[in-house]
Amino acid sequence: MGNYTAQELTSIFAMQGFAGISLFSVLLLMALGLAIIFGQMGVINMAHGEFMALGAYTTYFLSTLTESFFPGFMPYYFFFAIIAAFFVAGIVGYFTEFILIRHLYKRPLDTLLATWGLSLIMQQIFRSTFGAREVSPALPDWLMGSYMPNDTIFIPINGMFVLGLTTLVTAGVYYLMFRSSWGLNVRATTQNRVMSGAVGINTKRVDRMTFALGTGIAGIAGAAFTTIASTGPTSGSQYIVDTFMVVVFGGTASLFGTIASAFSIAQAQSILEFFISGSMAKVITLLTVVIILMMKPEGLFSSKVRK
Repeated sequence: MGNYTAQELTSIFAMQGFAGISLFSVLLLMALGLAIIFGQMGVINMAHGEFMALGAYTTYFLSTLTESFFPGFMPYYFFFAIIAAFFVAGIVGYFTEFILIRHLYKRPLDTLLATWGLSLIMQQIFRSTFGAREVSPALPDWLMGSYMPNDTIFIPINGMFVLGLTTLVTAGVYYLMFRSSWGLNVRATTQNRVMSGAVGINTKRVDRMTFALGTGIAGIAGAAFTTIASTGPTSGSQYIVDTFMVVVFGGTASLFGTIASAFSIAQAQSILEFFISGSMAKVITLLTVVIILMMKPEGLFSSKVRK
């Protein structure tokens, strides 16, 4: 490729690959939440990106609070910010389902329009509360810098931390969905709501908690997002298309498919952006996904369910 030596190409692919890890982690966290809401509940949540932004703004708020009143706590606040981002986004999602979403089940186009309107409202709230300019939290010193295995490869420490966080959350989602009684209730409600209610499952509560979990994970994605970029009122909307693409490409009800899809798309974009422009990298990635979906409409890993 061009005039690069084999050693230079190896370093380029390694560093771009590690750079893609951060994008992969944020995309996967976003997609996990959306896969629960869209894949399990059939709700097209166009405000999912704004729940990510809510988590990012929560992190920024706690950073400002800690820096002003508890400066000695700065090395540790980020762990609490992640937890706070999950609960703030989850609680807002819980009430969103109760006030809005529960009236629109089995009406996917209506959920699309309603949540798109919600996204615009949330963007304006962010703009009025935090201003139109992008903001960034003060990150702990231990999240800064890079690890250098040799003179030509730099591995960002924040990327490795976000990858570890994503791995932990993914394992937690897997346990909840496939190894817990609550996950069994969710899957039963998805497959047959009437029968689930008949055997004693509170389907309305399952819906509410499922939506809250999905938005809470988006909040964690927002906290992770602050380590790689600044946050503005429209930051979340910039990721919503990529997130839907990850979910559909991987298979809407497949956890493994979501992971494989997020990794493939993030790595493709990251590596291609080094050799061509960012917009062309996105176009080529999207075109490849569309061609694969034309041949395999159910996604990379379709989930087998009883029809």
